[in-house]
Amino acid sequence: MRSALGDENRHRETMLIVDDDVINRVILNHIFSPYYSIQEAENGRTGLEEILRGPEQLCAVLLDVVMPELDGLEVVRRLHRAGILADLPVFLITAEADDNVLKEAYGLGVIDVISKPVVPYVVERRVQSVIELFQARRRLSRTVESQQARLLEQAERMVRFSQGMIESLATAIEFRSEESGDHVRRISSITRRLLTGTQLGRALTRQDVDQIALAAVLHDVGKIAVPDAILNKPGKLTPEEFEVMKTHTVQGAHLLEQIPQLHEHPAYHYAMDIARHHHERWDGRGYPDGLKGDEITIWSQVVSLADVYDALSCKRVYKDAFPREKVLDMIRDGECGVFNPKLLECFFSVEEELSRLYGKERTA
Repeated sequence: MRSALGDENRHRETMLIVDDDVINRVILNHIFSPYYSIQEAENGRTGLEEILRGPEQLCAVLLDVVMPELDGLEVVRRLHRAGILADLPVFLITAEADDNVLKEAYGLGVIDVISKPVVPYVVERRVQSVIELFQARRRLSRTVESQQARLLEQAERMVRFSQGMIESLATAIEFRSEESGDHVRRISSITRRLLTGTQLGRALTRQDVDQIALAAVLHDVGKIAVPDAILNKPGKLTPEEFEVMKTHTVQGAHLLEQIPQLHEHPAYHYAMDIARHHHERWDGRGYPDGLKGDEITIWSQVVSLADVYDALSCKRVYKDAFPREKVLDMIRDGECGVFNPKLLECFFSVEEELSRLYGKERTA
């Protein structure tokens, strides 16, 4: 129980006493005025208005049951409907001890029922103990909220840092390969469109799609480990060179795994999977793991098709851009590997929209 002196007395809170009997109000005022600023109301309606005006300003309410205008139980009912009783301790002080009154009062959220005539040291102890408990809970709640805010701010900084790292990695690829600048941005856009504009993404949330689209920009991050002579070779790769080029899938996943700061980013597990598996094929003839059918995640399947579509549609160091109809025929006929039939169906349903990403980069 706190003292009437010291720092607490400089930060007194307000207690509301609601009772139509002036003598009862004087007695309660005398008991608690050393500890709190006292506010009084002479009937239930006035008391309710005072509470609703600022419940956060009150440390407790001492409420008589039998009063004119509005009885104490009805005041409690209205406070319950307003959701106030969870944060404001309300004590009923009554000469009646009817079981039905007590049962309803406690059921609504009254913290305690004190019988009249009051015994000063008993009512002081009971009320003070509850108020101190509520105050401790409020302090704890404020502390938790403050800690949560700091943790959220730290998490947001980490996400921004990780996202900046992702964008930096994509930029690094852009410097090394002529195809990887606008290419990665288009892959991200195509991936997002296929997952939001078709049935492919029906099991994914909007947040999932956002992270997959971000992860898609890192699909070729492993090309950092491929020698320039192979990466930017103007002609066809030899079988030996192609084997080296194929390692960019495994190298990409390995590189991402070696960056601890990325591990907490929600796009990380998508990026790992896409980097390693965006060259797998529906018939199991892809690389590096020879995955087949639904062993390949839908996001890796989507990025795989987006990668092929973009590569065929744009000029590369080793080829010119193909006309749109030729691109579609090659994808449809499996010239660049076999794709999930459902994926192809969804792709062709939105391809006309996707083709607008290329403008004058290819012949119609």
